[in-house]
Amino acid sequence: MINIDSISKSYGGQVLLDGASLQINPGEKIGLVGRNGHGKTTLLRMITGQEEPDDGHIRIPGDCRMGYLTQHIYFTKDTVLGECMLGLPEHESDHSWKAEKILAGLGFSDHDMQRSPGDFSGGYQVRLTLAKVLVSDPDLLILDEPTNYLDIVSIRWISGFLRAWPREILLVTHDRNFMDSVVTHIAGIHRCVIRKIAGGTQKYYEQIAQDEEIYEKTRLNEEKRRREMELFITRFRAKARLAGLVQSRIKTLNKMDKKDGLVKIENLEFSFREKLFSGKKIMDSESVVFSHEKNGPPLIHDFSITVAPGDRIAVIGKNGKGKTTLLKILAGKIDPDSGEVRYNPGVVRGYFEQTNISSLNSNATVEEEILYSHPDMDRQRARNICGAMMFEGNNALKLISVLSGGEKSRVMLAKLLARPLNLLMLDEPTNHLDMESCDSLLLALDNFSGAVLLVTHNEMLLHSLANRLVVFKNDLVFLFEGTYQEFLDKGGWEEDSFSKKAEVARKKDAAAEKADACGKEDVHKKADACGKEDVHKKADAYGKEDAHKKAEACGKEDAHKKAEVCGKEDAHKKVEAGKKAESAVKARSSKKGEDSFSRGSVPSSFDRGVMKISAKEARRLRSGIVKERSKVLGPIERAIKNDEAAIETAEAELEFLNQAMQEASERMDGGKIAELGKKIVQCQYLIDQRFDSLEEHMAELEEKSIPFDKEIKAINLMNSSA
Repeated sequence: MINIDSISKSYGGQVLLDGASLQINPGEKIGLVGRNGHGKTTLLRMITGQEEPDDGHIRIPGDCRMGYLTQHIYFTKDTVLGECMLGLPEHESDHSWKAEKILAGLGFSDHDMQRSPGDFSGGYQVRLTLAKVLVSDPDLLILDEPTNYLDIVSIRWISGFLRAWPREILLVTHDRNFMDSVVTHIAGIHRCVIRKIAGGTQKYYEQIAQDEEIYEKTRLNEEKRRREMELFITRFRAKARLAGLVQSRIKTLNKMDKKDGLVKIENLEFSFREKLFSGKKIMDSESVVFSHEKNGPPLIHDFSITVAPGDRIAVIGKNGKGKTTLLKILAGKIDPDSGEVRYNPGVVRGYFEQTNISSLNSNATVEEEILYSHPDMDRQRARNICGAMMFEGNNALKLISVLSGGEKSRVMLAKLLARPLNLLMLDEPTNHLDMESCDSLLLALDNFSGAVLLVTHNEMLLHSLANRLVVFKNDLVFLFEGTYQEFLDKGGWEEDSFSKKAEVARKKDAAAEKADACGKEDVHKKADACGKEDVHKKADAYGKEDAHKKAEACGKEDAHKKAEVCGKEDAHKKVEAGKKAESAVKARSSKKGEDSFSRGSVPSSFDRGVMKISAKEARRLRSGIVKERSKVLGPIERAIKNDEAAIETAEAELEFLNQAMQEASERMDGGKIAELGKKIVQCQYLIDQRFDSLEEHMAELEEKSIPFDKEIKAINLMNSSA
């Protein structure tokens, strides 16, 4: 069990965590959520010992082994398989089949496993780093954005792998669908503290919204009550007869904690500018063929598509198969070897490329990048877009060179917002966005009236948005007319060669486990044949017989006798003593001529040092007193409330009449002045009457409360001495 206790962490003037606590229990798979820049990665670095909290403690058992996926890539072996095996535990350092299983699941072929890690792209190098973490078989698996650079097939594989993981997981990802498929709990960093609940992301965000709504309603109600009390104190402070009532409210006011209003957390809220388009066809392609090598095998062969307004077309498939290349061809960024791509003359397209953040001017500010994105853009509109993309105030003046990857991605999206468009072409737009920003992007795309072509591995976007699919599968590219769910229902990825490799890996896994178990099986059989038999015979022949006989002859008899002779006797004595005590209380109360309430009477002060009562008896007596107190004092308390309400109403009426009198005096309206004068006298007389009534009721309440208070005190004393 890992315990994070009241930790705090800040950088400069920005507080990330303030007294935050989290407990990771055995078997829990926790998804860590929160906005970009709110401390998720910092928390992971503190857990792994790379950073220290400013305050608080992180307690980790000494024998806990952690596996942490970082973005730092460093390889020492000549082959992918050899590099992956470095992650194996020391006692399994020669179990190559475990490394092969993980690598196959992450998309490495048998041939790939013998190649040098340096031959692969950055995405595949990240996969290899992930494989090294997974094969280390840690007690706590910490994964920071493991789905970045993974294709949809690998994401689906790792999702199943993590669901079967037998120990703890701490997972950070922007992919809501992936997180919900893996975790048992959600821990969210929200307003500098950590809140953990059982369940998925939807339940967590609903709970946060509900808690904040309750907090705000409670705060407003308390503010209203505070204002009412302050008004009462101001009004009646000078009334000597109500000094006690005023002081009571002052004390209550001083005890009330003032709740601060919740600071608004900015959301990524935006919509794309739309260019009016009245045609039936936005673009089409015919018999497109493309190959990276001249006279080499085509990456894309004979591909045709027609795009209409309102289309939401998702391009899906494994990495390296041509998804980004196809989008570039359709966007006009590269030319096909053969075939044609045609656009309607009224089409204005916007293209977002996942690697295109390098096209940003590092010496420009965020505002300048947006300002120069379109000729009709002015500074105020550019500032509005900056605000929508969470670059408010001086943040809009940040240089591009100091921005994080996620912030640069938001700038690229912001540049698309600056231009009126009717065709959006987006390549992995959710990389580097947090979960809330992904939700905002989904909403903006859904509201866009033009067409959208989208390359993504995010299954939440695919399920929510796509109505047509371009599928790269089994070295083919084809158009699927239907939703992503329909695609899965009709076979989906199950027939992909990936599944065959995974099945081969599973068979290797089973064979190796069987080999490991072979020796243990012989040992177990011998133990069953020899050891257990002897032990059982001895237990039957000697142990059980002796034990049962002794229990019957001695233990039970002694125990029963003691229970009957001692336990019952003690219990009866206590019952009798209790009855005698109660009778004595009633008798004394009756002799003194006090009221015999249904609650049972309480002895007077001179008996308190003698009587002792149990906690149960004390609760019974207190309950009776409270019931009788409510019966006697309830009408008086209601009368006091009526007096207070009547005084407030009359005071308001008097204020209104005085204002009317002033206006009548300015008009020199003699008749109105006389009429108002009578009403003012009547109102003042009513207020004085109510004040007298209030004072009498307050005195009566105080007088009649004394006996009840004394009885409660007497019971507490008798119970504390028991």
